[in-house]
Amino acid sequence: MTATDVQQQVREFRMPDVGEGLTEAEILKWYVQPGDTVTDGQVVCEVETAKAAVELPIPYDGVVQQLFFEEGTTVDVGTAIIAVATEGAAPAPQAPAPAAAPAGPAEAQAEAEPERREVLVGYGPRTAAARRRPRKAAAAPVQAAPVQVAPAAPAVPVQPAPAPAAPVQAAPVQPAPAPAAPVQAAPVQAGPRPLAKPPVRKLAKDLGVDLRAVVPSGPNGTVTRDDVHAAVAAASAPTRPAAPAAAPAGAVAAEAPAEAGAAGDRRVPVKGVRRATAQAMVASAFSAPHVTEFVQVDVTRTMRLVRELKESGELGQGVRVSPLLLVAKALLTAVRRHPEVNAAWDEPNQEIVYKGSVNLGIAAATPRGLIVPNIKDAGSKTLPELATALQALVETAREGRTAPADMQGGTVTITNVGVFGVDTGTPILNPGEAAILAFGQVREMPWVHKGKVVPRQVTTLALSFDHRLVDGELGSRVLADTAAVLERPKRLISWG
Repeated sequence: MTATDVQQQVREFRMPDVGEGLTEAEILKWYVQPGDTVTDGQVVCEVETAKAAVELPIPYDGVVQQLFFEEGTTVDVGTAIIAVATEGAAPAPQAPAPAAAPAGPAEAQAEAEPERREVLVGYGPRTAAARRRPRKAAAAPVQAAPVQVAPAAPAVPVQPAPAPAAPVQAAPVQPAPAPAAPVQAAPVQAGPRPLAKPPVRKLAKDLGVDLRAVVPSGPNGTVTRDDVHAAVAAASAPTRPAAPAAAPAGAVAAEAPAEAGAAGDRRVPVKGVRRATAQAMVASAFSAPHVTEFVQVDVTRTMRLVRELKESGELGQGVRVSPLLLVAKALLTAVRRHPEVNAAWDEPNQEIVYKGSVNLGIAAATPRGLIVPNIKDAGSKTLPELATALQALVETAREGRTAPADMQGGTVTITNVGVFGVDTGTPILNPGEAAILAFGQVREMPWVHKGKVVPRQVTTLALSFDHRLVDGELGSRVLADTAAVLERPKRLISWG
């Protein structure tokens, strides 16, 4: 059996694009270990993308040979994450041989090439052009210089005489980390375009880091995520030692405890769902002109109907009935009366797209961050059907099992801020949607009812809408109709 034959028996499963255009995913949990037998369709790990947590099935039978990444590691789409010996565990010890065997390079490349081309979402197949990395060799000596300066630091203070004569050299010697960045930045910027993967380039862009000023530490001079974060830390570090730069080294050391004293701060990398939410909210806030209107509503009759439905069980056995259900039905009734609000803005074509069906999004707070799954074609569902769909949506979101497809295609959204004891707010539109309704807490308030001031159950509704799509009149009518249904739930029948 040749080395090529052995290589054919070991297959690498690469991180797929489980969403639409996602570039990376974090491995949350491995369900298998090296030596385990797996079958086609068996779930081997759970990953978290920018949209949801997803379980990944293996597409073939075999024995797990190697797991390439630990749990908690963020992996780029198209990167191999697990190796499986498809004809048993015997090939496992021979797996390293094909990688290092020089014999038959043409055949080995021919066999490996199909898997190397299983590249997804914006990654082209690897070619020889990508091996221009040796150009980065110039950056290696630049790194070596500061590394050599650090050990030399003790020798320099022994010669204080040259320090006044060459103040430019003395400054980099004492605060070694601080001048290292500026010294390296100039030659790196003058060099060729730095090598980095698309997710790393995006991270650098989001953080405002110039990749040309980053010292690469990856293979063949590739800039990694850690390099970008290190550059951010280095950029902020000089602001503190700048003042005592001329002070003795002891003074700089004295400041360290002061910084450590403020170490109550906790830094958490922004990734996964939270990063996607942050980017979406920024994009929405600065691209869609938001308008928010408010209305207070007497929902005493609606709350009475909720209690009656709970007690009677009319909507089905085990179906949970909540005020949010009737708020959703009220909003859907208002959208049916004013279908122009169910629209989207097509920027490239400069068109308004009026949607044929209402996909109702429900903002859900989960341990991984805010997600907005939606109920497909919610406008055509009866109240029992809507109650069942809403319950399934909430339970799935809480368990972190919402599929990416369930968070795509929303048209209008409801966010229930009342569960947190909040009266109202100014919600930001989910990107691509025209309106979002905030449902505040329901509480007893003095209210004029039938000519008398009596305690009634009152809530506040806030409707934010995209003023490019929805003008003030349309938005006001949608909000007013939603409030009218909640004030008198019988309108669900008369307006239905």
